[in-house]
Amino acid sequence: MPRRMIETSITEEDIKIEGSLRPQVLDDYIGQSKVKENLKIYIQAAKQRGDALDHVLFYGPPGLGKTTIASIIANEMGVHIKVTSGPAIEKPGEMAAILNNLEEGDLLFVDEIHRLNRQVEEVLYPAMEDYCIDIMIGKGSSARSVRLDLPKFTLVGATTRAGLLTAPLRDRFGMLYHMEFYTVEELQQIIMHSSKVLEVEVEPRGAMEMARRSRGTPRLANRILKRVRDFAQVKYDGIITEDVAKTALDLMDVDKLGLDHIDRNILLTMIEKFEGGPVGLDTLAAAIGEDAGTIEDVYEPYLIKNGFLNRTPRGRVVTHLAYQHLGFDSPK
Repeated sequence: MPRRMIETSITEEDIKIEGSLRPQVLDDYIGQSKVKENLKIYIQAAKQRGDALDHVLFYGPPGLGKTTIASIIANEMGVHIKVTSGPAIEKPGEMAAILNNLEEGDLLFVDEIHRLNRQVEEVLYPAMEDYCIDIMIGKGSSARSVRLDLPKFTLVGATTRAGLLTAPLRDRFGMLYHMEFYTVEELQQIIMHSSKVLEVEVEPRGAMEMARRSRGTPRLANRILKRVRDFAQVKYDGIITEDVAKTALDLMDVDKLGLDHIDRNILLTMIEKFEGGPVGLDTLAAAIGEDAGTIEDVYEPYLIKNGFLNRTPRGRVVTHLAYQHLGFDSPK
């Protein structure tokens, strides 16, 4: 699979810059207004009681700020945050050690929590409900179970695939929040804020142009800002205007609705070779020389979300919006 400019999953480059661009308090966090309003109340109530915040689960597509908001919760509560991920914890003993090293009120953030294996997940059940874990000491007939009490802590889980979470784990979270895609205006604010941190001059119309092509994702908006900054620095006087942003993004092959050449190739192939569909996933994959699973998991979600593509029982179908966007006459 080729490296994409508009890939929303995190890269090494994103890790280097996201730390400095992330807001530290809820008031500085742009977007997700419903989540913010609720969290402010719950955090304030927990602090007044001197109690740990209830367990929280954030779910939604990658790049929407799940990790950022977990760090903000820890800052607002004035506690330490321990960060790990589902695939990194392979054995129940590893999870028990992490939980046993927490201090009173600490926040444990588990990214991609749906990828925890079942044995590790079962360690979390008593920890989340009763703040204790059961460990086995010894082997064979001399083995015995010992219950260890844990300090009150907050588990914050993040997942891109909420449907893969088991019901027992999901039910133990007191708060579940779906992270929404950002509006163009919110992304414009994020780009303007990031430009100050990166010390690059951006005009509001230039920020708006970049925001339109960021597919509703802050991570992608920040990555585009970095790329356009380089372009403005070398080709122009370093100031990102609307024309600079348009020219740079056109050269990067990201169009005005955030589609790249692979997205357009999928739609063009369906229109030109299959008369707009319906066409089966395997047939489409063979026609464009791409893996069927990659099309389904990486390319299709954005095309479907924005109304360019529909899934039907007979196969994939291109919509009238896709015909218009690509400059074709819509079929009657």
